[in-house]
Parts: sequence; structure tokens; C-alpha cells
Amino acid sequence: MIRLSNIKLPLNHTEAELRSVIVDRLAIKDSELLECRVYKRSYDARQKRNIFFIYSLDVDTSINKQLLEQFAEDTQVKARPDDTYRFVAQAPEMLSERPIIIGMGPCGLFAGLILAQMGFKPIILERGKEVRERSVDTFGLWRKGKLNPESNVQFGEGGAGTFSDGKLYTQIKDPLHHGRKVLQEFVVAGAPEEILYLSKPHIGTFKLVSMVEKMRASIESLGGEIRFEQRVDELVIENERVQAVVLASGEKLFSQHIVFAIGHSARDTFHMLFDKGVYIEAKPFSIGFRIEHPQSLIDQCRFGDYAGNELLGAADYKLVHHCKNGRSVYSFCMCPGGTVVAATSEAGHIVTNGMSQYSRNERNANSAIVVGVDPEQDYPEHPLAGLDLQHTLEKQAFILGGENYNAPVQLVGDFLNNKLSKALGSVEPSYKPGIKLSDLSASLPEYAITAIKEAIPVFDKKLRGFAMHDAILTAVETRTSSPVRIKRDRESLQSINTQGLYPGGEGAGYAGGILSAAVDGIKIAEAVALDMLGDQTGGL
Repeated sequence: MIRLSNIKLPLNHTEAELRSVIVDRLAIKDSELLECRVYKRSYDARQKRNIFFIYSLDVDTSINKQLLEQFAEDTQVKARPDDTYRFVAQAPEMLSERPIIIGMGPCGLFAGLILAQMGFKPIILERGKEVRERSVDTFGLWRKGKLNPESNVQFGEGGAGTFSDGKLYTQIKDPLHHGRKVLQEFVVAGAPEEILYLSKPHIGTFKLVSMVEKMRASIESLGGEIRFEQRVDELVIENERVQAVVLASGEKLFSQHIVFAIGHSARDTFHMLFDKGVYIEAKPFSIGFRIEHPQSLIDQCRFGDYAGNELLGAADYKLVHHCKNGRSVYSFCMCPGGTVVAATSEAGHIVTNGMSQYSRNERNANSAIVVGVDPEQDYPEHPLAGLDLQHTLEKQAFILGGENYNAPVQLVGDFLNNKLSKALGSVEPSYKPGIKLSDLSASLPEYAITAIKEAIPVFDKKLRGFAMHDAILTAVETRTSSPVRIKRDRESLQSINTQGLYPGGEGAGYAGGILSAAVDGIKIAEAVALDMLGDQTGGL
């Protein structure tokens, strides 16, 4: 087939118009066009009066070879690349060892799925509960202010991404099309097929719950074993090689191939690994607030007269500003038509995050507005000092909110004018279990407060109304990414000083979202499989 890119059409185009454009672009007869499939669809909204779709299409004609020769110099007409996923190995019938995967977020889930599909029968250990029980605990915090430290937004089957917007796009380089494999597996598990071609696909929590269950069933049907409420408290290392893990129950499980896909919030596990001598280094991350506006305002800013168009859906945005104090402020994890959610995993702390359902039809838009933290500049004294900074800020937010899991909030206008908010305006905060009007100036380091105060008026010039007085800031957003990296070898994907340990996903510092974490899980599964086969055959 032929991959035809950069095809532009109005929003209300017909199938006949799409076909006509293809025929004209390739200068062929209509009868020579045999098939057309959408590979990717995005939109261009830079000019609000002229918003249009941009397509990449997979086209089959009766003269493909002739066309590829004719358009050999045209970068927008190419042979369709082969994105078929091919397994790198197949397990022997008699396995002397089973790989262990710690954590069942996107990275651990896909590492387990791919290893199971290759016949390696992995054991997956998840400290939290299965996804439906976990959902009950999570909503217990949101509705009743009751936290289960081992079953919440961060811990449990599906990982933190389960309670999110379910975004499935990334900017990672993916020459082997692993991302396509991820999307295809999601479709098999029940995701809408549109995720295969939309430029910014998303799923939402309710759909993710059932999908995760189906993927778990697939792993188990292939011989994999999944154990919930199994926290790993110790790693057994001998001669710089992992040998086993010790669970909180005291049970010891032996394996020399252990995947650590623990997510960015397992602080106790990071400390355990550091104490065991596994090499960990500090990495940059970001801190800030969640900001909420009426979704209608964002739609109008981005789409103008097209606001509310069903084909466009709820509008998003992406903003960045480089401040006078040397800091950068940017929007992160923007959730159109979503809610701000309580995302702590520790008692006596407040953490915020954003979430949308598939419909994205809630009244508010929300996004993190965060400031970069540089370990060399801000906490050079210890590799785990970023964890301490998160801990301190989250505890301060808990106190500001009234020490009952309500979050401290402030109107944007009051924040910019250094005033304590005393009453809400036209924007109703979505955070549950509740909020407390506060002065957020003490909730972040001074450099972060200064930077955000400078950035918001600048963002207002790009999105009129962004600095509206009644918009809501909710504190604090601290878990944008892991503040540490468990450094690994680029080729083997094993820890640089602990053989057999495969750090992966967001927690290890190698991903930043559902799709990139899942892709990392596939890469790790391949590395584990090849190493295990080498062990079985004496390195051949």
C-alpha cells in the first residue's frame, strides 16, 4: 500500500470528497483507487476561521508500483511502512525460571503481556488491589475523605494512568512501531478503534477499568500469574546480581530477571533500592498547581465559531513561558472537560492530578501549571532529596487544606494580587472531597510562586481569559514525573550496577505517560526474553 500524507480537508467533508482528493493528488482514475484507510487524523486550528483536518492515509491502487516510481522524490507519497509487531523470542517448553514483574501500571502490564505472549509465564506482583476493588477505595477518598495508602490513585492494577485522561500519545522516538502494538492491544481489550488513527487519542477511566481486566485475563490465560496486595519490601542481591524478592508477608520469590515498574510514587521502594546499593540518581521534575477554567472559554479561545463542534470535541492547549528568574513554567497533563482529583498515596498529604472520562463533557477544563525543578540547583545534596521536597510540599498542602484531605484553593485574580480568597466566583472547583479557600503563596518555594505569577498573564495573551479572576488554582501538583532515575544500560536495559534488575516506566525515569510507559514495558520484555534465552542456551 501507499502512505499518503498531508491531505487537508474541511471539517464537514464527505467520503466522496476524500476519495476525490486522493484521486487528484495521485493523478489516477477513480477506478484505479481500490481502498483507503485512515492512518492518522489531526486538525489545524491555528486560524480559528479556517479549521481543517489533516490526514495520513493508507491507499491501495491497481498501479502502486508505478505510482511509487512516479512519486519517488515526493516525501508525502511513500510505500506504507511495515508496522507489524514481531516477537523477538519464544520460550522453550521447559522453563527453569520465571521472570518477576513488580508493578502493574502500563509498563508492568505490557512487560507482562508480551512476556506471556512469548511463553515466559511471568509473575506480576502488585502492591495494590485489582482494579475494581481499587476503584472503590479511590472513590472512598474522593467522596468520604478516607485514604487507603496501599489502594488509591497511585497504587493498584492499571497504575496511576487508570485514573487520568487516558491520553495515548507521546513524542518518543518509536522506529520499531511499539506504540502501534500498544494501541492494537488496547483495541483488542475494548478501546474504540479510533485510537488507532486520532492524533491525540484518549480513553478515560471508565473504559480503562474494563480494558485492564481483559488484559489481565489474557496474561493469565497464557500462563502468567498475577498477585495483588503483594508489596515487595526487599531485593536479594548476591555478587551484583538479583536473586530474589522478599514480600511484606516474608515470602521469598526467586528469579534472576526482575522488572521494576513501580511507578513514580513508591517512595518506600526507592529508599529500599537505594539502601541495597542499586544506583539511583536525581532527575529534574516539576511542581505547581492545577488550574481550572470553564471549558467553554477554552473552546472559544481555540476554536472560535467552531466551538462545540462534535468532530473537534473539547479543546485543549499547550503553553510554556521562560521566566526572568531562569525558571520555565508550562502546562502539563491538560484535561479537557475533566476534573481535578485527589491523588495522594500517603496519609496526611495532598496531591492533585487531572482526570477526564471518554466523553470529556464536564463543565471545567483543567491543567497542571508547573515549574521545573533542577536537582543540581535545588537539592544537590542527595539523590533522593526530590522525594523529600515532594513530601514537604504535600504535607504543607494538607495543613493548608484543613488536615482533612480538602485541598487549598485560591482564585487566580487573588493569587496574582497577593490576596487571600474569601469567596468563590463563577468557576466551581471540581476537586473532591472538598476545598478550602487559602493563600497559596506558602504552598510552593518562592521561585515557583514568582515564576507562576509571571507566567499566567503571559498565557492570557495566548488564551484570552486564562488569567480570569475567578479561575481556580488548586494545590499542589508534585508528581508530574519521578524525581529519580534508576540508571540502566542502554543496550541490556539492566541496572548499571545490578544485573538482572530491569528498571522501567515512569518510576524509573524512562517514560512520561501511558503510551511511553507501555512501550518501555515492551522493550524490557524483549530484553528479558533474550537474556533468559541466552541463560538457557549458555549465551548462544
